[in-house]
Amino acid sequence: MALREEIESQGNWLFRYRSYLPLIIVGIGLWLYLKTELNPDHYFFQQSSLEYPYEMFAVLVSLIGFAIRVYTVGYTPMNTSGRNTAAGQVADSLNTLGAYSLVRHPLYVGNFLMWLGLALWTANFWFIIAFCLLYWVYYERIMYAEEEFLRRKFGETYVTWAAGVPAFIPKLSGFQKPEATFNWRKIFEKEKNGIFALFLLFTTFNVLGEYITGRNDYNYFLIAMCILTGLSYIALKYMKMRRAAQA
Repeated sequence: MALREEIESQGNWLFRYRSYLPLIIVGIGLWLYLKTELNPDHYFFQQSSLEYPYEMFAVLVSLIGFAIRVYTVGYTPMNTSGRNTAAGQVADSLNTLGAYSLVRHPLYVGNFLMWLGLALWTANFWFIIAFCLLYWVYYERIMYAEEEFLRRKFGETYVTWAAGVPAFIPKLSGFQKPEATFNWRKIFEKEKNGIFALFLLFTTFNVLGEYITGRNDYNYFLIAMCILTGLSYIALKYMKMRRAAQA
């Protein structure tokens, strides 16, 4: 198999399991974080006035990533280049407006920031660097596979758009307003898992870190948001099941 086809094949495989493989990185990050909690000399913010602001900065980075996902998904029509399925690539039209007028893969930019916030929480410099490198290798193949599909489907239209829009680092000019109206129902259906998982992971890090060190300096903002987003997730899931049963 030629290298081009091999990279595309790897990208398609990674795409199918993109929701699960990053959990391995989260597990490593949690282990490093707990190790740091037990050895506070390795953590320059431990028990200092900067510890809480740094932790909230990490949460803010993740929330910015989530906001990018919300904006992108809310303005993305169904079956465009903006969102694909586990079964494979789906695109009835090429999405070039909104977030896609600034960067070709806005959802992956959002994903990166969401995961980066968790990596920052560990305050482990080498883990943060390793995460960034692994993320690029991981998603580079996914992006390559998606772009090969779009190139074959849309031809010169795709090539022209891609030539003026960067793949991952957004440009700061040339924004084109979406034609579609913002779809809140789509956000509630598609993104409820992400925000709940985000606060659940941050809360798990915080609670376990405090527990193993015998402290009780819990981050109650994270705990409250974890409970709130968890209840919202259950409520939305229940309403979706009721609608399906009545259909």
